[in-house]
Formats: sequence, C-alpha cells, structure tokens
Amino acid sequence: MQRRFRDHDLRQVDHLEGVWDFVFLGDLDADKIDARTLRFTEPAAVPGCFDATPAYAGFRGVCAYRKRLRLRDGAPHRLVFDSVHHWCRICIDGERLIDHAGGFSRFEVDLVGMRAGDHELIVLVDNRINLRLCPTHLPHYDWYQYGGISRGVELHRLGDCWIDSLTITTEDYRARRIKVIIDATNAAAPRTLPLAIFVDGVQLHSESAPLQPGHQKLIRYLTLPNAELWYPHYPALHDLYVRLDDDDCRERIGIRQITIRGREIVINDRPITLVGFCRHESHPQFGHAVPEHLQLADLQVMRQMGCNFLRGTHYPQDIHLLDLCDEFGICVMSEGTGWNNTPEQLTDPAFLDAAIQNIDEMVAAAINRPSVILWGMLSDGPSDKTECRPAYARLLGRLRQLDPSRPVTYATSHFANDGCWDLADVLSIITYPGWEVGELADIPALLDSVTQSIDRAKQSTKPLLICELGAGALYGSHDWNRARWSEEYQAALLDIAVRHLFETGHRVCGIALCQFCDSRTTTASATSLIRARGYNNKGVLDEYRRPKLAYQTVKAYFTRLTARPAD
Repeated sequence: MQRRFRDHDLRQVDHLEGVWDFVFLGDLDADKIDARTLRFTEPAAVPGCFDATPAYAGFRGVCAYRKRLRLRDGAPHRLVFDSVHHWCRICIDGERLIDHAGGFSRFEVDLVGMRAGDHELIVLVDNRINLRLCPTHLPHYDWYQYGGISRGVELHRLGDCWIDSLTITTEDYRARRIKVIIDATNAAAPRTLPLAIFVDGVQLHSESAPLQPGHQKLIRYLTLPNAELWYPHYPALHDLYVRLDDDDCRERIGIRQITIRGREIVINDRPITLVGFCRHESHPQFGHAVPEHLQLADLQVMRQMGCNFLRGTHYPQDIHLLDLCDEFGICVMSEGTGWNNTPEQLTDPAFLDAAIQNIDEMVAAAINRPSVILWGMLSDGPSDKTECRPAYARLLGRLRQLDPSRPVTYATSHFANDGCWDLADVLSIITYPGWEVGELADIPALLDSVTQSIDRAKQSTKPLLICELGAGALYGSHDWNRARWSEEYQAALLDIAVRHLFETGHRVCGIALCQFCDSRTTTASATSLIRARGYNNKGVLDEYRRPKLAYQTVKAYFTRLTARPAD
C-alpha cells in the first residue's frame, strides 16, 4: 500500500528530491541578496538539514539552494514544499515569488503565466531565530531547531482545471457514510466537466459537474456498505480516488469517528486507553529530515512496546510518519508549533497570526489521516494567565472551525490554577513527579493531586490525558543507589507512575511518556544547563534508538494495557 499522503495518476508530478546546488551565505539580510548573482559552491541533499551535516553543524544564517525546473508547457504549475526551516524566500529566474515563515508545515507556490522550458528555482533559507521574520520559532524551545529544506518538494502541472485538495470526513461510521469535499479551481470560462469518484477501484459516483471560474467546493456524500472500519487493533484503510476532467487526486482514508463520552475518548463507540510517547522529529545525523526507513523503525519499536499513541511534540510531524501511523494503527495528537510561550507572545498579534497560519497548514496536510484523533497547540503555555485566555479561545476555536470532527486540547502544567480548561475537550496534563518535584515515594500522591485539582476546577467530567511524564537517564549510566540520571532511576520512576495510573483505578484515559528517544535541544544556556550533553535525555531509547532499562519496564505495562480486546 502506498504511503504518499496524496497521489495522482493523471496529473504530471515531478519529485524534486535529490542533490541540489548549495551555498552558505552567513549572517546576511535576505532582502539585500540578489538571487541572480549567487554563486553556488557545493551540493546539498533535499530533503535534508544542512546544519546537521559535519560541514555546517551548528551554523546559523542564510543559505541558498538551487534546482533546475523544466516546465512542459505554459499551463499553470505548482511547487509544493513539505517543510522548510524556518524562513524562506522562493525565487524563479531571480524573481521573488513568495516568502514563507515556519517549519514543519506544507505550503504551495503557484507558477502562472510562465513559458515552457527550463527555469532556475532558488530557495533562500534562514535558520536563525528571528522573531520578526518567524514569530513561531523561539530561542528557548526545548528542541534543537535545525535548518534547511527538511522534507520533500514536488512540481505539479495543473492545467486549466485542477483539484486543490480533498477533505474526507466520516459522517456515520455505522452506515459507512462519508462526506467528500473537492476543492477545485477552474481557470477557464464556465463549463461542465466529468466528475467521478472511486473507492477501492469501484466507481461509486459519476456526474457532469458545472464549474464557474475560480475556486469552488464540490460536496458529495457516499455510502460504502462493505467498507471495513479503522481502529488501532485493525487499521483498515481504503483508497479514495477522484477524477475531475483530466486532473485527479488520490487519498487513503479510514472509516472512523472520534467522540468524547464522559471521561472517555471513543473511536467508533469503543473507548480506548491511549498509551505511548511524545516524539520529536529528530536524529543526530539527519536533524528534522528523518528518513522514512527510520520513521518506520521508530513505529516498529513503538508497536513492539505495545504503544497505540504518539504525541507529536511540539510541532506538526512529517505527513509520511502519519501515513505510517495510519497503517500501524497508532493514534496521534497532532500539535501546532509552540512550547512554553510567554504572555507577551500570546498577546502579540504577529505571533497569533503566525500561530493561526501554522494551525491552518497543519490541519490542511493531516485532516484525512485517520490516525490523527486529537488537535493540540501551545504546549506548556501560560494558560493560567487571564490576559492569555483570548489567545487560547482564538486558536482552539480555529481548530474547531477547520475540523469539527476531532476533539481539541492543549498541554498544561498549570493544573492547580489553569484558566482555560473549559475551552478544551480533553484535559492534557504535564507533570513530572519524582523528577521535577518530590522523590520516588511521593509519586502516587503527586499524581493524585492532579485529579484533585481538576475536581476543584469542576472539570472532572472530561477525559484526562497525562501527556508528559518521565525522567532523564544517560544511556549506559548505572548506579546501585538509583541516583538521578541513572537508567535504574528512570526505570523505577516509570514503573511506579505507570502502575499507579493504570492499576489503582485512576481515571486517566491515556498517557504519553516523555519521551520516545533522546533528542538534541536548544543551546540557550538557561535550558542547556539542565540538559546534560545538550540533549533532552528522557527517552527510553537514546538518540540512536538504543534501549535503556526503562524500555523493558514500559513494554511490560503497555503490552498488557493494549492487549487485543475481544471482538
């Protein structure tokens, strides 16, 4: 089964991954760079993070990538960038087309009125932390922010009429009824064009569709009486293919509905206990450009541990990882970019506009992925501050507007005095008992204090998700006394915490341990002083995916918790 999140049979698509021309320019103002005069000195991989390579490790500044494009004719074309870090400018034949701010999300550039033949594509990339250019990337974030064209790039020929996107929603899983929204653009005069929809190779809809000039939505409903349902223990997927005249689009879908029933998260009327990890899209050799075979290996390890849940920490994960989660039956909390933001940022219109753009791009890319069951944003932000409540209301409201079919949440450590819980469907809690506060013996009481705070806030009827909990351990560090930073201490802490949460009648609906594997973090001194080696060492595996003692501890619990239920 293909893993491309979107594919085409009729549309001409060139995949531009490979080796591009490259030059590192350094501490320059991009507005003063003339793309037509650049001299490229060496090659660079796309996708790739240039500052994860030996030659440019740790470098910050402007760089440029160059690739030759060949347009078959003068029809409209579209460049699709899956992610560029953090700010970029797209130029064709030396002319600036657009600027884009923010990594981890897909954006598009339309090429209209261009001649057939060869053209020069230059991408200026700036990986510096610059709040004016890129408000959503901040220096204190607890992950290393690599730079470059970190995910794939495609060139699409669009023609006179094309499908911009498909959005498929399960309207009624029992009846196998789905809603298909076809976003289409007609660049010609009003006309009627053939429209056909296929599921698993069977044509289920055919018509002559009237199209007006410009952008429009075509909404159609289908019933799939023989379709299998998607559920973590049986992640059935179906191929949906739409053809509009001589353009087409293909998506994989899962028939499933996510609902909240009291304190439970429910998939197709079956409550689910979520157990898994927070995961960063990071590797010492590849930065954010983690190859697909390593993504696959990560999910294989998670499945072997009994996981059915992945929290995308703290930014949108690669869409191809989500494709793999669809196949593995691993549920995902997809999270907008942000961590530990300040009240000053959440009351800054520029930051909020950038956060809305990031959310829009996250949802547009992942909305058809059945594995995505929760939308999240602003991890560990100031949700206890009255002046920040409008920001939470706006961002959570935007998520609901874009996709009312999934619950929304945000991760908070302010469970004693959070002021925005009523805005969320699921309460997602960050707590580090035995690590940031207390000792091993204090863990049960500290975990109980979380629910007591929720009771006092009169939010006890909602699902409770522990979305961060853990302890740091240095790979290979062993101590008879179970000192902090030893593998023994981490294993003991997770043993006590997970047992208390799931074997004493605690009311949590799930947990995402922090974290799956160690990951490089910021070089900002305030954080690096508490991050040995410059890494967040809370992984149950190290950064090269070697297991620590806690791996077996967690595996024993998780495999029992997610044992296949009776049909």
